[in-house]
Amino acid sequence: MLGPVMIDVEGTTLSPEDVRVLTSPPVGGVILFSRNFESFEQLHGLCREIHGLRRPPLLIAVDQEGGRIQRFRDPFTRLPAARRFGECYARRPAAAKHRAEEVGWLMAVELRAAGVDFSFAPVLDLDRGVSRVIGDRSFAEDPLIVAELARAWTRGVHDAGMAAVAKHFPGHGAVAADSHLELPVDERPFADVWANDIRPFRMLIESGIEAVMPAHVLFPGIAAELAGFSRYWLQEVLRDRLAFPGVIFSDDLSMGATSGKGGYAARARAAVAAGCDMVLVCNHREAALEVLDALHDHEDPVSRTRILRMHGRLTMDMAELRSDPRWHGATRLAGELDAPEGFELDFS
Repeated sequence: MLGPVMIDVEGTTLSPEDVRVLTSPPVGGVILFSRNFESFEQLHGLCREIHGLRRPPLLIAVDQEGGRIQRFRDPFTRLPAARRFGECYARRPAAAKHRAEEVGWLMAVELRAAGVDFSFAPVLDLDRGVSRVIGDRSFAEDPLIVAELARAWTRGVHDAGMAAVAKHFPGHGAVAADSHLELPVDERPFADVWANDIRPFRMLIESGIEAVMPAHVLFPGIAAELAGFSRYWLQEVLRDRLAFPGVIFSDDLSMGATSGKGGYAARARAAVAAGCDMVLVCNHREAALEVLDALHDHEDPVSRTRILRMHGRLTMDMAELRSDPRWHGATRLAGELDAPEGFELDFS
């Protein structure tokens, strides 16, 4: 079975040390980065190698949102930042939703051709104009526009045979601090967060999104713990009030915002106790080993069942994909949306 920990690997192929660690029972998945990619063929081979280590296969994930956050580039299509869909929506809502669906499909179908199971996307944070780390990763400021575009994007992802991950619950867009480096603190009351930031999550959950990633953000007027370590946010709000049945992935436990939770073992135990089904430990092998040791005897059959649903389902090989009219149309739309700022597009 798959364990509750997702870790990274160092290079473009697996080292003997990688193989030893990835076959450890607490490991359930691998997250890939730009350093793990040099060509489509190499990536495809790496994914085959990872999937071949275990039964059921380990999950393989990546951050392939588009814009600033796209780990794999040429020959993968360059994807537009989410904000570009929001700009299109302001002029032509129907066209924007069509483009979001087609580009979501494009992102997913290319990753599936390489063997990647899913991307950590879409971002549902609201673009309030203050967050340095979110910015153009957000579709828009209006929660209804974010929800409509994210639902369209997710329809395309599902059509390609891939699950989707909504992030960063309950919202990271109202704080300036970057949780990779420091602790973001959001002083707003629950009523504000519920009415605005949580609204896209509620709508995506109603549409059947498979997974959610919580934010490393503290809401001191609401709960005493960061959202990703909080039973209030993950159990009372996400599981109970929003009736979310899917996978909860922690954000990276190596991020600066988590340092107040103690060592890596303590962070992992706290995240799992709060309700995370799988915890991520990235770019820190010693920390990953510490977490694997801490969770070596962790057993949760319900979590394991949820995690298995994140495997990719459909696959087109690259040659087949490049002859598909939908792929050609989607790449054209992605290129139009990725045009330089201020470039006037028809959006017809």
